Amino acid sequence: MNPGLVIATHNRHKLDEIRDILAARIPNFDSSALRCAADFRVPEPVEDGADFAQNALIKARALSDALGVPALADDSGLCVDILGGAPGIFSARWCGVHGDDAANLALLLAQLADVKPPLRGAHFMCTAVLAFPGRESVSCVGKLFGTLRSAPAGTGGFGYDPIFQPEGCRHTLAELSAEEKNRISHRAQAFRRMARILTEKLPRLSGRS
Repeated sequence: MNPGLVIATHNRHKLDEIRDILAARIPNFDSSALRCAADFRVPEPVEDGADFAQNALIKARALSDALGVPALADDSGLCVDILGGAPGIFSARWCGVHGDDAANLALLLAQLADVKPPLRGAHFMCTAVLAFPGRESVSCVGKLFGTLRSAPAGTGGFGYDPIFQPEGCRHTLAELSAEEKNRISHRAQAFRRMARILTEKLPRLSGRS
């Protein structure tokens, strides 16, 4: 059976997170219509875009073109005010090695060592892009604003979560439960907005033909 929608990720945990977000927003959500890139033998594209939207579109377009079905991708990262929005699209490889969370975090803390709390504003940003065969695409954005602590706190989450304290919250993202984080996260915001579009454009996801 052909999938109704493919998510451009090889991370099963991320797929489950997105499935949960969509299921909470799409009536009679048909989870069997949702697959991820790991289910198919397709090459991963080079993410050489200049911003989150371009990288998300690259991933979604490549998967949609390869499989001939709608594809959904996202790109996200941390944007620090005093660094002019960096690390931004380079968040996952800020230290020079992709995916080394500890080294990325240590480098960012060192760069901000002399920055006082009032100037440590930052936000997480996520852009989700839905691409269709035939070149149509649509995007949604989610942002979570906050400040950066001078030392890590908490053992949950990943990446920069241990130093990011959301606005109106007394804890870092790494100190929140997965459920609490998913209620406010930038990714959840983007995919909740995308759920409304999916309901209109892909009725199969809600069990309708």
